[in-house]
Amino acid sequence: MDFAAARASLVGHLSTEIKDKRVLAVISRIPRELFVLPELQHLAYEDEPLPIGLDQTISQPLIIALMTEALELSGEEKVLEIGTGSGYQAAILAELARQVITVERLPALAKSAQKILASLGYTNVEVHQAGETLGWPAQAPYQAIMVTAAAPEVPTDLLAQLAIGGRMVIPVGSRYVQDLYKITRGKKKNKIKNLGGCRFVALIGKDAWEED
Repeated sequence: MDFAAARASLVGHLSTEIKDKRVLAVISRIPRELFVLPELQHLAYEDEPLPIGLDQTISQPLIIALMTEALELSGEEKVLEIGTGSGYQAAILAELARQVITVERLPALAKSAQKILASLGYTNVEVHQAGETLGWPAQAPYQAIMVTAAAPEVPTDLLAQLAIGGRMVIPVGSRYVQDLYKITRGKKKNKIKNLGGCRFVALIGKDAWEED
């Protein structure tokens, strides 16, 4: 399969809704096929989510691009990602920010993502096993936080790790359907924008969902 041609076709499709050219450029060069299961590589550049094992998914490319664009990254930020999954989103963030701290609850996924990211030469990404507190407080504050799993409400522990003026993108709602929120932290009041409906796996932990 000609993955380069498929990637270019996907970027052309995304460009009708995504206006940040830096985001599109990064998606055009990252080999998404390496982040999906081998038997699903032929679907890597379809605009749809795909299973990656352990009841987890790699998100739809349009959602990934939309969430990344919403963070408004300039290249100087320290970014926190909640839910490493396959590592694909972390790779995108690594090319758009100064440093990426990504946290994964499932050890097998964390190990796999770390291996792929290292093989692609990313040196500004740290993959951590999730602890009891959501996020990674040890290296806070972060100028941007991306949450790739759905919470019933915006977790206070994550807001506390967001710098003043920083942006967080997070799906909020039920276990089955959510709205994607962009939250800009203010000194006295946070600004919240609804980016539209979405569906993500559940965020597990304090201020989120209990494990089934």
